[in-house]
Amino acid sequence: MASKLNPFRIAHISRAIAPAKRSTPIRAFSTTQWRRSDNLNVHRDSADNNPSIPFKFNAQNEQLIKEIVARYPSQYKKAAVMPLLDLGQRQHGFTSISVMNEVARILEMPPMRVYEVATFYTMYNRTPVGRYHVQCCTTTPCMLRDSDAVMKAISDHLDIQPGQTTKDGLFTFSEVECLGACVNAPMVQINDDYYEDLTYDTTISLLKALQHAAEATGAGGGAAGMAGEAGKGAITGEDRNVKSGSEINEQGRSYTAQGVKVPTPGPLSGRNTCENSKGLTNLTGEPWGNEKLRTDGAL
Repeated sequence: MASKLNPFRIAHISRAIAPAKRSTPIRAFSTTQWRRSDNLNVHRDSADNNPSIPFKFNAQNEQLIKEIVARYPSQYKKAAVMPLLDLGQRQHGFTSISVMNEVARILEMPPMRVYEVATFYTMYNRTPVGRYHVQCCTTTPCMLRDSDAVMKAISDHLDIQPGQTTKDGLFTFSEVECLGACVNAPMVQINDDYYEDLTYDTTISLLKALQHAAEATGAGGGAAGMAGEAGKGAITGEDRNVKSGSEINEQGRSYTAQGVKVPTPGPLSGRNTCENSKGLTNLTGEPWGNEKLRTDGAL
């Protein structure tokens, strides 16, 4: 009889001590604060981003879409979702919910499948960005060559922090991970262009040059609006004379577009691409091994 009662007695004891066990603190694997972010995977309707805003590709992009979709078998045309989202972003300015829905309609795929792609890749901007999207890399190679100074220059001159857009809508500032130009660190990507070998001064000169270009060509109201302000980022008469920045003119390259001199994408330190700034330092002599190259000119 005792053996039959034991299980009940054990169960009663376990229920009695259960609260004490639950009160024992649990050690987490990570001490990092847990932050929920609905910016990456949740859409919230806003005045400039909601399904009621119509979007259609223009005639030029419709022709491009036909060429892109033709590259894939008809049953796999949904594989064109990424280039079509990119076209929509370039036309509309950002990847809105209406852009995603139109891409889903064209490719005959569930809208959720398009949302999954657009929310996974950071190159799709799901909120409006400025005319110049300044993306500053702060991964290790850039950090070791003082990307902090570049970040500070952008914040100081534009008076915004990462994730913000200037009041005039001309610049959006983002902090990003490696952009693949480590040998030319530190660098920023502005729209589709890379500007490399930056310093605090050349970064500010670059921003002033872009402001002046926008003002001179009427591409954006930001430069003109800021010219009359006494705050940070204002373009003075001296800056207009400099145009592309004294440091850029002396050390880097520039080109003229619509009569406005702007910095050429690439290194702003004077070197052309990513060669050693001290010139050729290796492979300067004949091979030291037993290699025998052809001498008949056939190579």
